[in-house]
Amino acid sequence: MTSKETKRKQKGNEDHGSDGIYSLMLHNDDIHSFDYVIDALIDICDHKFEQALQCTLITHHHGRCDVRKGEFDALKKMKDALLARNLNSTITTKP
Repeated sequence: MTSKETKRKQKGNEDHGSDGIYSLMLHNDDIHSFDYVIDALIDICDHKFEQALQCTLITHHHGRCDVRKGEFDALKKMKDALLARNLNSTITTKP
């Protein structure tokens, strides 16, 4: 066990993956308007307008989009905020 893993276990944190990097995925729902999704990504994920627009288009055309990468705890807060706006999202581990 590495010292990083030891420190994590000592703090009592769950081990959500080997490198601590996760992806927040937004899933298409065919319900909400583009403007609604764009505003949510700007407010919740701190996207600029252009990035939010691109993510919205990718989600619409491909069914999902990786809208943010980061540590699990930070992404969990964003996921919960997206879900509060009825936007389906999940957190995945980055391979």
